[in-house]
Amino acid sequence: MLSRIQSDRLYQQAAAVAPDQLTRLQAQLNLLSLLVESNQTQQILPLLTEVQSLLAELSPSRATVYAQVNLAESLMELGRREGEVENGDSNAVGATPVAIAQLLANATHQARSLNDLRAEAYALGQLGHLYETSRQWAEAERLTQQALQIAQSIQADDVAVSWQRQLGRILKQQGQTSEAIASYTQAVDTLSVLRGDLVAINPDAQFSFREQVEPIYRELVQLLLENAPTQANLQRARSVIEALQLAELNNFFREACLDVKPQQIDQADPNAAVIYSIILPDRLAVILSLPDRPLRYHFSELSSNSDPSDIDRVFDDLFATLNPFVTSSEPLRPHQQLYDWLIRPIEADLTASQVETVVFVLDGVLRGVPLAALHDGQQYLIEKYSLAVTPGLQLLPPQALAPEELGTLAGGLSEARQGFAALPGVDREIQQISTLVPTVALVNQDFTQTRLAEQLESASFPIVHLATHGQFSSRAEDTFLLTWEGQIQVSDLDQLLESRDRQNRRPIEILILSACQTAAGDKRAALGLAGVAVSSGARSTVATLWSVQDNSTAELITHFYTALKQPGITRAEALRQAQLSLLRSPDYQHPYYWAPFVLVGNWQ
Repeated sequence: MLSRIQSDRLYQQAAAVAPDQLTRLQAQLNLLSLLVESNQTQQILPLLTEVQSLLAELSPSRATVYAQVNLAESLMELGRREGEVENGDSNAVGATPVAIAQLLANATHQARSLNDLRAEAYALGQLGHLYETSRQWAEAERLTQQALQIAQSIQADDVAVSWQRQLGRILKQQGQTSEAIASYTQAVDTLSVLRGDLVAINPDAQFSFREQVEPIYRELVQLLLENAPTQANLQRARSVIEALQLAELNNFFREACLDVKPQQIDQADPNAAVIYSIILPDRLAVILSLPDRPLRYHFSELSSNSDPSDIDRVFDDLFATLNPFVTSSEPLRPHQQLYDWLIRPIEADLTASQVETVVFVLDGVLRGVPLAALHDGQQYLIEKYSLAVTPGLQLLPPQALAPEELGTLAGGLSEARQGFAALPGVDREIQQISTLVPTVALVNQDFTQTRLAEQLESASFPIVHLATHGQFSSRAEDTFLLTWEGQIQVSDLDQLLESRDRQNRRPIEILILSACQTAAGDKRAALGLAGVAVSSGARSTVATLWSVQDNSTAELITHFYTALKQPGITRAEALRQAQLSLLRSPDYQHPYYWAPFVLVGNWQ
């Protein structure tokens, strides 16, 4: 990542060597946006003078219309940040609503003179946004509707989705909740049409998934859950949460790689409950789905202005307690706080329904939480339920694994490679697996991508077990598994592990990754774990949130395979029994040893 100072310099250099005035203008506008963001007001006025001078010299075109809108956005942001600026700076740079309105009106006029409907819709919508920020709701609604109609008339869905969201906000402010929900729903529907090109949506407007796509889903859920939500609204909110999970994964892969058919929980497993969470600006919302029961909803209020957020703070506190060599006066406090947020208000429903498995569809930083370690004050959650996580109920039909069908392809590295430390427990881990189930092993020099592909193509393995370093990240390019000679990138995993599909072989039932970890400092890194689970094509993935480079991993894996051999046991219950075996061991009872193991995908 470039620092802000480095970016400033690059834009200054780009403007200095620009081959033409338009390129120079675009570089200067990008620099202006950075200066506004970093509150460098003293540098803004001279740069603004240059920008305005260049704009006056250029002939009308779509690029100059967009340039004026870009300038208006920076001025609106400056006005928002500065408010009443000392010494009248805000007025001096032209960040008054009247000056910005004139700029956008001129952009609209130029777009019309060019007969450029796309540019006109873009400029008009931004003018509507200006009126929205001034709380002139009627005019904001009129202009936004007009911009939206133009965008829809030319099927410019990438422009329309912004104005559908904006219209939803404006309607909400006027107390028209039903109409606002309808507008947001149209925006989400538009995004589903656009998802094949989400990354490249409107390059002129430089859409950002985190800033401009993801909030649409969250704002719709917030509307649906306000006041006392009906069952219909809870069901719609649940669908929107799953749609957001799907959109995030598509954005992670930078392509629309997922074409799934959601399955209702009562069709998937009559003995399982599903807990949906979504992080909203002022609350953590939770929806509970039980088979053949009405949906339940509760929320926990959060401090909307705290930095870090309440959830981030508890997440950090939790991981600070997960070092077995660091003592704390309240080691279980964050574990209990997360339990209070996610489980406590619905634990009576879970108990009454006698469910055996709890499945979580988690949001944001919560994906990286070791759910097994949540604590109710008396016991850990894993002591009460089998647990699984999923990006949504987009499940492949499970196929029971009979004890005689547990054939495993095991690969791993015990030696240090490519700057990664040795994993001395891997030899024992693979040896233990070999004593329990039929196993083909590829270790160290034999564990290459080529050898792995050859074995996968030569035979059908219900289980693929990789005991090697790996990293999960919120960026696909930083998500990988280590082999002897290199790395398997998540983007290549589907071709490697799904090669059997071309030969009509049975899909991988369980992919086990026993030494991987989430990227340090990346609180959304567990998105990469979901990405690996989806890309592999495996029906279930067992992985670790952090690497436990210890014999405890070999012991847990041994218990997992032993439990899988029991007739009628689910995958989630097999993992639970393995985790409990360590929890009850005097050597490994600390959550550090057993809590990082998670089951993603099909739990049956």
